[in-house]
Amino acid sequence: MATAQATTRTAAGPPGSGPLAALRGRPAVGKMLLLLVIAAVAVPVAHARWGGGVWPGALTVDLSGPLGEVNDWIIGNRDSHPLFLYFFGHISNAVVLSVRGVYLALLALGWAGVTAVAALVAWRTAGWRLALTAGLSFLVCGMLGMWVPTMQTLALMTVAVLASVVLGLLLGLAAGLSDRTFRVLRPVLDTMQVLPAFAYLLPVVLVFGIGVPGAVLATVVYAAPPMARLTALGLRGADAGVMEAVASLGATGRQSLLSARLPLARKELLLGLNQTIMMALSMAVIASVIGAGGLGDRVYQALSSVDVGAALAAGIPIVLLAVVLDRTTEAAGRKIGTEPTGPAALRGARGWGIAAAVAVVGRFTGGRIWPESGIVAIAGPVNTAKDWMVDHLYTGIPVIGGTADWAAHFTNWVLNPLRDGLQGLPWWAVLLIVAALAWTIGTWRTALTAVLAMAAIGVLGVWELSMDTLSQVIAAVAVTLVLGFGIAVGAARSRRLERLLRPVLDVFQTMPQFVYLIPVVALFGVGRAPAAAAAVVYALPAVVRITTQGLRGVDPAAMECARSLGATSGQRLRQVQIPLARPALLLAVNQGVVLVLAVVIIGGLVGSGALGYEVVFGLAQGDLATGLVAGAAIVCLGLMLDRVTQPTARRQRKES
Repeated sequence: MATAQATTRTAAGPPGSGPLAALRGRPAVGKMLLLLVIAAVAVPVAHARWGGGVWPGALTVDLSGPLGEVNDWIIGNRDSHPLFLYFFGHISNAVVLSVRGVYLALLALGWAGVTAVAALVAWRTAGWRLALTAGLSFLVCGMLGMWVPTMQTLALMTVAVLASVVLGLLLGLAAGLSDRTFRVLRPVLDTMQVLPAFAYLLPVVLVFGIGVPGAVLATVVYAAPPMARLTALGLRGADAGVMEAVASLGATGRQSLLSARLPLARKELLLGLNQTIMMALSMAVIASVIGAGGLGDRVYQALSSVDVGAALAAGIPIVLLAVVLDRTTEAAGRKIGTEPTGPAALRGARGWGIAAAVAVVGRFTGGRIWPESGIVAIAGPVNTAKDWMVDHLYTGIPVIGGTADWAAHFTNWVLNPLRDGLQGLPWWAVLLIVAALAWTIGTWRTALTAVLAMAAIGVLGVWELSMDTLSQVIAAVAVTLVLGFGIAVGAARSRRLERLLRPVLDVFQTMPQFVYLIPVVALFGVGRAPAAAAAVVYALPAVVRITTQGLRGVDPAAMECARSLGATSGQRLRQVQIPLARPALLLAVNQGVVLVLAVVIIGGLVGSGALGYEVVFGLAQGDLATGLVAGAAIVCLGLMLDRVTQPTARRQRKES
């Protein structure tokens, strides 16, 4: 009997085996099987009830009426209602006076004084190399004939960054000290960061009109979320032992905040300042659409006339400002806790004295603005080079064709079939595909969020336009990932290549998006292909950086073990580095999607159509309903793409 029972148990398998146990050990397979079962039931029902691919009109909500009424009320009451006269009016006046005061102070320092102060601050935070970089950067701004626009942009950015930091600190304090506030603010901050910048401009213009106040406040809305997020992160991540020790000493809540939480979160606060500055600078060009002036206005005017030389002359100072401010704030974060004393403090005082002397001498020798005789015009040679490239590369090249031919082929062979395929799919099939992708990479909550985001697009009545935008994003992301992963593999293997790529990636990452559009339009014409090309150029640096860092961060012991077993370089890459760097690779995909989406929307200015055109059209015509509905659809599209490309923390813990 015992032998028979043992034989039976052996035939049945060990305890806990069987189909259900096998599925529990392979959750991805179980999810897919469950999705297949759901699809087998839902697809026939959905096809019988709603049929084809167009989102049913019965499930849409028309917001044009209510939003149109809000639009008309704002326009009719902007000059008479107390809310505008005594609240928004005072905010507008305060912004104008602040920007004008900073601008006049910069002009009073003169070009020599501003350059000396910038070099001194850089020297005090990071040493003589950054000081030299800062000084040369401001001198180059003057040599390009962009001194006054640079000062206008710097004044506007100073006020916008200060306001963003104050607002971000207040929101971060509230979220860092209260779990309930953190849960409430998180989706708000997500929306503020995903909503395209153009969508901010329309309500701001309606309330504040064209000019500096609207530009500053739109920049604040765009740049404050990183400060709020990192402030909350720093406060919530404060060392529990330190906080318990402070509480045991009888400190009040205010005392523990000022003496423990904020000092422990200094690095996060500096990082938040750094990110806020970079986000504000990225808005410099976009805000020019509503009268911000400065360097952004020069770039926008160059885009209107497809003047590559003028755009480059205005874009270079923006890049230089971004590099100097980024390096300075990063160095300041590293120096926290090492305050200068003794001789170092004395050298600092001498440095300020020298800077003041330079400013006074330069001011009294007529150095208020950069002299005309010191300007080097680069627009002419750049445009000549651009014309040569267009003449020789645009079309007519034997065998390979020209850039116009490439754009036409990419549109006809990739963009059009992808768009037609997505628009031809039944809407419920798209929802099922989204659910499958999101659930495979995350949890059922992730899948539910992604599906609800896509369903909201249909409810807003812009399903077909969203499928068009989605096709452009998918195509651009695919090209970005192929190029980015290939370049990153080379950079991960070669330190020399990485050093050569770093300045190029810095320039590409800090150059305003509009600057990409101008040479791309000159080479590829107007349409969806140039918008996709500009998106690839803008997203490529982030993908390369994150992928390179992930591949380099693989455990050296694992690499050495594979090498000792005789694995080739390609085998180590495929079987060791890529599997171990999977979280970094998924993050690279996620960031590539987000950045591509941002530029594809701006591509509405150069003929990409779809949701981007709707947002631009709404801004140009003052149509709140069109602009906000398209902006809300972009937010939903971005939320869905984020959920299907980024694994949840729970999933990452299971795989680690």
